[in-house]
Amino acid sequence: QVQLVESGGGLVQAGGSLRLSCVASGVIIRRATMNWYRRSPGKQRELVASITSTGSSDLEDSVKGRFAISRDNAKNTVYLQMSSLKPEDSGVYYCNLESVITNAWGQGTQVTVSS
Repeated sequence: QVQLVESGGGLVQAGGSLRLSCVASGVIIRRATMNWYRRSPGKQRELVASITSTGSSDLEDSVKGRFAISRDNAKNTVYLQMSSLKPEDSGVYYCNLESVITNAWGQGTQVTVSS
């Protein structure tokens, strides 16, 4: 059974940093694209960051220069390093695994940025 477990969320002041982690079990992430999505209050879920199996990454425009996505295939883990956080970054962050045969989601971790 595929399971993704996010951690690292919390309450932080504007300008602060957080690092989210997503640990996968029941699946090897090496050949998968790993994504971080965010659902903010009153908004639809949006793709924030993505990293392919070859390590190519992409970031949503509003987080470029502030967020970074990385992966450690040996640990079956993907990270989202968030810096210079803004109140509008608040929301539930979800880890997503995309592969040829699997599309899985974590339960989400809450990030709240206070002004």
